Amino acid sequence: MTELTKQRFTLPTGVELDVTLGGPDNAPAIFFLHGFPESARTWRHQLADLSRDYRVVAPDQRGFAGSSKPEGVENYTHDKPVADLIALADALGIARFTLVGHDWGGAIAWAAALNHPDRVQRLAIINAPHPFVFQKSTFDDMGQREASQYIRAFRVPRMEDYISNDLDNFFEKTFRGHFDLDFTAEEKAAYLDEWAQPGAVVAMLNWYRGSPLIVPAMDETPERPAFLDGPFPVLKVPTLVIWGMKDKALTPSQLEGLDDLVADLHIVRVPDAGHFITWEKPDAVTGALREFIDGRR
Repeated sequence: MTELTKQRFTLPTGVELDVTLGGPDNAPAIFFLHGFPESARTWRHQLADLSRDYRVVAPDQRGFAGSSKPEGVENYTHDKPVADLIALADALGIARFTLVGHDWGGAIAWAAALNHPDRVQRLAIINAPHPFVFQKSTFDDMGQREASQYIRAFRVPRMEDYISNDLDNFFEKTFRGHFDLDFTAEEKAAYLDEWAQPGAVVAMLNWYRGSPLIVPAMDETPERPAFLDGPFPVLKVPTLVIWGMKDKALTPSQLEGLDDLVADLHIVRVPDAGHFITWEKPDAVTGALREFIDGRR
């Protein structure tokens, strides 16, 4: 095992990313993509364990922590971080890899596997909805639509000013509401420092603003996207989905219908975990990943 280190990479996609690296250079590679409002720290437990046997790569994605924060919503459409992922793999000389994603990182992981199956050898998704299932649920499942109303709030103009003016309030009233664990003062300070980086809050919110996802208001009946009533490409990459069943933002309805969309699917349900399962129940996540990646399934 090599010690976990952080390096900065300048990519041809126009951004610089801080990347946590570890494990033997000649071992099979695993890429980890975090979500909102975190960083590669999301994976702190998994990286420490899996780097014993695998080459681990965990970027702070564009817009987060110390990585580049290009201005403009157009720089946060899903194709941009997918391109960052492929460019980072190229920079490291890694042709094929296992891809693990949580939250927004999971959304990018779904997209990368669907568009680059030649690069993604295995896919592991952690509390991140499939794009077809998620869009369908915001129209057809009123429980999920209600749970998704926060996305509409994050898209409100100048929401970043409201959050930035009281990051402590955002931590206590919004972020902490999705998990039951106590945080040390040091851990809380790390989050506040990442969010306080110049341009960080608006960049993080631009991930929501750049998404084509439609989240209707509770009393709204907008035109239904045509793709919901047609065939959707079936993913052929072997896929593990780990789901914390107490997730308040992404309900277990996101697991319904996945069998029709993923040819080789394994689902692990963790009943006593919420959205931030990677550090709420780290052993459950790491164990499921090891079993999947080691090929014992």
